[in-house]
Amino acid sequence: MSHLQLAVLLGMTVALGPLALDAYLPAFPSIAEGLNISHSNVGLTLSAYVTTLGLAQLVGGPLSDRYGRKPILFAGLLFFASGAVMVSLADTLSDMVVWRIAQGIGGAFCAVSVPAIVRDEVSGQDAARLFGLIGLIMFIAPAAAPSLGALMLMLGEWQWIFLMLAGYAVLLILALNVMLFPRLQPRPPQTTPVKTLVTNYLLVLRHKTTMRFVGIQVLCFSTMLLFITHSSFIYQEWFGLSNNAFAILFAANIAFMAALNLINRPLLSRFSSESLVRAQVIAQCLALVALVTTVQLQGPLWVVAGCIIIAIGCQGGIVPNNMANAMEFFPHLGGTAAALLGASQFTIAGAISALSSLSGDQTLLSITTAMLACSIGAVLLALGAPRAVALAKKSGM
Repeated sequence: MSHLQLAVLLGMTVALGPLALDAYLPAFPSIAEGLNISHSNVGLTLSAYVTTLGLAQLVGGPLSDRYGRKPILFAGLLFFASGAVMVSLADTLSDMVVWRIAQGIGGAFCAVSVPAIVRDEVSGQDAARLFGLIGLIMFIAPAAAPSLGALMLMLGEWQWIFLMLAGYAVLLILALNVMLFPRLQPRPPQTTPVKTLVTNYLLVLRHKTTMRFVGIQVLCFSTMLLFITHSSFIYQEWFGLSNNAFAILFAANIAFMAALNLINRPLLSRFSSESLVRAQVIAQCLALVALVTTVQLQGPLWVVAGCIIIAIGCQGGIVPNNMANAMEFFPHLGGTAAALLGASQFTIAGAISALSSLSGDQTLLSITTAMLACSIGAVLLALGAPRAVALAKKSGM
């Protein structure tokens, strides 16, 4: 099938994660009031989902390599839909956290399948382009998610948001079964022992170049997740914006992501993907330096929002290039490599997000400083990335 058709279907699938993260952000105040908990405690439901989304990929990746992409992906969608329905029925924080964890398991099996399918079909710069096209399509989800959440709140209660997510997962099962898997090239599942699939993680962990890109992905995603976790606090509590204003500003982040993603595609014809990663990670860090400086000087909302939009928008170029680089050296272990990348990204970022939610009194300065700290770490790893790739390819790794 064509790259565009493949990108549309895989983009719709990977969009499930951003929808589950962002759609209920405008409902944080309603959930806090309905469950009689604090605003920051609602953030624990997001952290629980993200952390599980990472850890469960360690199981889903090897299973996808062994038993095939379709059964694992469909099992994940069914589990996700069931978890979403149960979240809508939760009446305590603990119940909501438990079912968000269940939802995260299903989301993990979906998340790990998409990059594995891409690696089955293409590699190198072509993979970077396809990841970029998938990212461009899936940007619709996080851009629209807060607005969809706000719409659900206008029509009913916050529970409607999770029923919408369940319906979307069921729709994906139908679409993928009819339009995607019958048109993919057959890929026979592995027949190696299960214990070998576990030890395959050691092959990825020992690959220094791949692990460098995993580290970049973890730290850049941590920067973004810190913002997502506290975005309602920043805009709705700190600056006192309405649900609609919050949704507009949140969508602006995604719009800038999409713009950088579009710019990134022609740049791949002139520059290597690893060089682009380095430039985009540095640009993100500079935007966060400006953000922290603005907050310290008590700058206006429009400057704070502008810095955030640029910093978060840089993910539009970082993610596709970095994923292609991280997956490049494992053509036959796509599921395992994708699982380690996703597990590291979501688990560590989720832990950082949870710690920030439990750290006590939140301030705009403490949140933005934490974002900058993660970005500085990514810059340190990215500075050596092009040389690391060149050495790895030269040595035949």
